[in-house]
Amino acid sequence: MDGKHCDGWVHSLSGQTLCFTGKVLIDGEWTVQKDCREIAEQFGASWKSDFSRKITVFVHGDLTSQAVTDTQREYSKKLVRAAWERDRGYHVCVVDGDGFADLISGYPARCRELERAHDADDQVLILPQTGDGILGGLLKRHKLSRHEPGALTLDLDHLDRGTEAHESTITALIEHLARQQVEVRGHARNAPRFDVGWSREDEVFIAEVKSLTGTSEDQQIRLGVGQVLDYAHQLKPARTHGRIRPVLVLERQPSDPRWISLAEDNGILLTWAPEFSGC
Repeated sequence: MDGKHCDGWVHSLSGQTLCFTGKVLIDGEWTVQKDCREIAEQFGASWKSDFSRKITVFVHGDLTSQAVTDTQREYSKKLVRAAWERDRGYHVCVVDGDGFADLISGYPARCRELERAHDADDQVLILPQTGDGILGGLLKRHKLSRHEPGALTLDLDHLDRGTEAHESTITALIEHLARQQVEVRGHARNAPRFDVGWSREDEVFIAEVKSLTGTSEDQQIRLGVGQVLDYAHQLKPARTHGRIRPVLVLERQPSDPRWISLAEDNGILLTWAPEFSGC
């Protein structure tokens, strides 16, 4: 991080210089600044008590979506300073308590967006972002590997073809969404392990991808329907910004058209390669 470039995420604590608020809410537990500093050092970060241009990441507790107005309190003054630096072209990443917990768990953390409140220089908002707590960093692709012939009695040739079809479908979906300037993301640390996620305006899409190669088509679709409904149900109580939309992505159009009406009746977006209609 050189103070100018940010892709919207803090990917690691290693090499970062941190500045903390008085306390940080880490997975529901308030953690004092001294303990936060010790944790950060364990992950290769350094820290400073005062805000300066040496700071690359400002950890701001758990105040996302709340206006910070009391400039006499140290945490408020530091956030106002971070916004001031950004206004002048020096980007300081700001993460909340959930983001700090993500980083110490090996997940990337969102760099929070800041906004002046009511055009006041001493009031700053940390903005919520669509998919908070659901969407993680950019999707990490899996490397395909071939199995040794005869290693198992299972038909691994079909298994591999299914895996290749699965990955090919994901690749095609990524390219389809990229043409619309939409980034495909993985799941957040505490979210269900869906295959693919993305956001558009105020909607959060959580998708399971199913190949139909070398396997029972009905079985794969039933499995996918159950998975995305389960994901959506788990996420109902999530503290997030945006409406959740479950998606089942298939390698190709299903042979039986009944799956289209079944998905529609259950609030599922059913789509398939190569057009990915609705996505």
